[in-house]
Parts: sequence; C-alpha cells; structure tokens
Amino acid sequence: MKVTIGKSLELIEQAQAIRFQAFSVEQGIPNELDFDGLDSSSVHALVMDGNQAIATARLSINPDGSSVMARVAVLKAYRGKGIASQVVTALMKYAEQQGVDLIEIHAHSYLRNYYEKFGFEFIQDVEVVGGHQLIAMSYQSAT
Repeated sequence: MKVTIGKSLELIEQAQAIRFQAFSVEQGIPNELDFDGLDSSSVHALVMDGNQAIATARLSINPDGSSVMARVAVLKAYRGKGIASQVVTALMKYAEQQGVDLIEIHAHSYLRNYYEKFGFEFIQDVEVVGGHQLIAMSYQSAT
C-alpha cells in the first residue's frame, strides 16, 4: 500500500474521517480536541486500500525547521500490519526532504517503545487527553 502525502481538501477530509473513527469513536476523545485548526496548514499522510482510506498522520512544519507529527491513526481492521510504521517513516522522510531537523510528537504513553524504534527520545509526560496519558518525544535528524 502506498502512502500519499499532501494538503488537498479531499485528503484532509479522508484523514479526518479516519481520526474520527479511531480517536472519537474508539478512544472516547472529544471530536473538538482533534479539530485544532492545524489541518489546513499541515501536510497529511494517507494510506488507501482500494477506495477506502485506512491510515493517516499529520506533520506541521514550523518556520524554525522544527515540526510536530500528530494524529497517527489506523482503522481497527488494518492494525497490526505495519501500516502505521509506513506512515511514520514516510512523514519522517518527507520532513527530512523539507529540511526539518527536529520532529516532536505527543503520543500515548504505551507507544513509547514503538516510537523509540524510529529514533524518538522520551522527553516527559504531558497532558491527559480523553483519559489517555500523553508523552512528549522528539527526533533529531543526523543532518
């Protein structure tokens, strides 16, 4: 399956539909917390299975060369197949191509080891969102 990266309205709407299912429906996170106003200024990774959007993530690039990866989500039926890893890797490569030297992420605490496999380092516990403890992690490019 191919990862597409872009900013089109259609891509953003498909990403939001995945996030609604994964975050609001499954995890009980209020929908208004997901819609933070950053979608239109961010790039989105999207994975399709035929006509079905199945996975997404978002990268917001700051003027100082840092960035924030967020909203990594895979539909339940497609989890455990390495699709999230494809999305994360694709966005990391995209960030590098854009000259980004730092990627930050706020992830569920249980995903710490997962993101460490990509080279992210734990910084600290941060907020609790929808009953889920989030942690701040960062990845520093070697370039």
